[in-house]
Amino acid sequence: MLTVGFIGWRGMVGSVLLQRMQEEGDFRDIDPYFFSTSQVGGEGPAAVLAAGDAGSHGTVRKSRPLGDAYDLAALRALDCIVTCQGGDYTGEVYRALRNDGWRGFWIDAASTLRMESDAILLLDPVNRDHIERGIAAGIRTFVGANCTVSLMLMAIGGLFREGLVEWVSSMTYQAASGAGAAVMEEVMRQHEVLAGISSRHLSERGGALAAESAMRVAVTESTFPTTQIGVPLSFNVLPFIDKMVEGGRSREEWKGQVEANKILGTTTIVPVDGICVRVGALRSHSQGLTIKLRRPVSLDEATELIASSNEWVRVIPNEKGETLRALTPMAVSGSLQIAIGRIHHLTMGPEYLGAFTVGDQLLWGAAEPLRRFLRMVVAR
Repeated sequence: MLTVGFIGWRGMVGSVLLQRMQEEGDFRDIDPYFFSTSQVGGEGPAAVLAAGDAGSHGTVRKSRPLGDAYDLAALRALDCIVTCQGGDYTGEVYRALRNDGWRGFWIDAASTLRMESDAILLLDPVNRDHIERGIAAGIRTFVGANCTVSLMLMAIGGLFREGLVEWVSSMTYQAASGAGAAVMEEVMRQHEVLAGISSRHLSERGGALAAESAMRVAVTESTFPTTQIGVPLSFNVLPFIDKMVEGGRSREEWKGQVEANKILGTTTIVPVDGICVRVGALRSHSQGLTIKLRRPVSLDEATELIASSNEWVRVIPNEKGETLRALTPMAVSGSLQIAIGRIHHLTMGPEYLGAFTVGDQLLWGAAEPLRRFLRMVVAR
């Protein structure tokens, strides 16, 4: 049975990963070991070993004490390591293990190794053939891709598959949880403060304007919770994510092109660019897409190709009621569904498509590709 070590399993992505593995009965086919960077020797989680298909009653394996995530000897004994611990941990441990001759599978949610030549990005509904060839060729480093890139490719993979995409502008609206649990919690605290202000004013004449004015003052006060973000995100949008790189882009925007093309294995670069924005939604990233096609494509053909991208894509009819009901972060959060709608030709011509897509970045944008790849390794 494959021995698998888990690091960073308490964090947001790690928690979702373990939840999905339990739901799908993945623990029944592996021998799991849990490691910690801060609570070595503590009690590990009890891994549920499903007796049958997902949803059936399972038995519970007695948990082992938590191992030391920096114990290279313990890590070397494993067949596979799955880490959601972050880039600093990867930078400290990965090369030390490889330099010491470890040839196990390293499966990583962090961005540190994404552009390494000996690493393959994971999004098997889009690049499964590439992943399988990599395994056969002896590649042992596999990394989850950027969340918005993964969600975009899941949504319009059918267009890429047919070689129809000349370029894409992806304008992202990324939820607070994409920046981590601490940021998500801070946004909730900001909401609480501002909700208290609104409740004191809304019963007054002109209450909405009075509340809005009082909120603008409140967010400038030193007591307003902005330790994590630095500025208010509640009732706000922040048009910059990560740090500045060349060409006036943020690093998050830069990832769009380089990671999309690496996943697709393109020989000629498909330009992918746009502006990445943090919004006050708690979970699930949205994207407005402008797609330049290599030839004019009818709306029916484009919609059919998008719907054929993979089994999780759901095309939402381009009408107001269904759009507002089903094409929102609240509608897809906690689901593997990738919703895409507002599909229409732009006024520039029939070779230009507009669309809007939303998906849960903690699932297809993070945990699910790692989970599915581990299943591929187990099935070898």
